[in-house]
Amino acid sequence: MSPGASTAKALEFLAFTLGQEEYGIDIQKVQELRGYDTVTHIANAPEHIKGVVNLRGIIVPIIDMRIKFNLGTPTYDQFTVVIILNMASRVMGMVVDSVSDVITLTPEQVKPAPEMGGVLDTDYLIGLGTLDDRMLILVDIDRLMTSDDMGLIEKIAA
Repeated sequence: MSPGASTAKALEFLAFTLGQEEYGIDIQKVQELRGYDTVTHIANAPEHIKGVVNLRGIIVPIIDMRIKFNLGTPTYDQFTVVIILNMASRVMGMVVDSVSDVITLTPEQVKPAPEMGGVLDTDYLIGLGTLDDRMLILVDIDRLMTSDDMGLIEKIAA
């Protein structure tokens, strides 16, 4: 470490894409990455809850983030990735367009999310991560996934 370098704890984010945007989530919440498999659909579930998969004996709900964020009609191909998240007491899958890499950001590289004036719910954003010419929308996955959907998922999985 060079003299004068920051000793603040660097944060690691898994970078993934949804449409044209790049997002990041805390790498410590990620259990594994999988290709998109067929899911068992659940009757009357909201459109963005694709269904459930059996992952080594655990029933895992699968959420399509592209539908949740209104990013057009998702396509499922060889690049589609399911990020298996392990959060507190729940394992769930999140469908994204692709996963690029793991990015380490210092606290100085994380800028607060701009106020959107109620147009966009920014409660689940940690901020914007900047790295060279890249900008990642950093998502607090716990906050995002404990919103209303997760209540639905609890009912579905019960």
